[in-house]
Amino acid sequence: MKRKIITSISLLAVISMICAVSAVSGEQYGAMTGVKSAKAVFDDRVGNPKSAPSLLQLIHKTYKELTEMKKTPVFAVVFSGPSVKLISKNREGFSPEDQKALDEIANTVSAMSKDGIEFEICLVAAKAFNVDPASVLPEIKKVGNGFISVIGYQAQGYSLVPVY
Repeated sequence: MKRKIITSISLLAVISMICAVSAVSGEQYGAMTGVKSAKAVFDDRVGNPKSAPSLLQLIHKTYKELTEMKKTPVFAVVFSGPSVKLISKNREGFSPEDQKALDEIANTVSAMSKDGIEFEICLVAAKAFNVDPASVLPEIKKVGNGFISVIGYQAQGYSLVPVY
């Protein structure tokens, strides 16, 4: 009986490893067949501090998975709309729970930046949401109009990924 349990556990471990390898290999992504690089611009407008960290983490996870698949990802994230409030070092008006989420956002942006993901903030949106450009996280480049950046990235062959 003990031997059957050990054999079953071993079999499950092997199956799990095979599934993990095929998940990262890209075999289930027919759309990635023949793709050597993946350029994407993420138009991030999520202003909810509860959902924004997990969305940024998903972008980072996608970047890492594409790297593991040897698809050479090149990512940019453009913050516009209410998302600009979440990338400021000014935490006034946020609950203690929301401030924890803002810390998580800052840490994720830092980690993503270290991996080579580019970030921009739309200063039109920053002005509209009363975000002082000087308070923006240091990894984020300031651009006058985020729409122009998104248009420019698309003109360079980046795929647009809306994050609303």
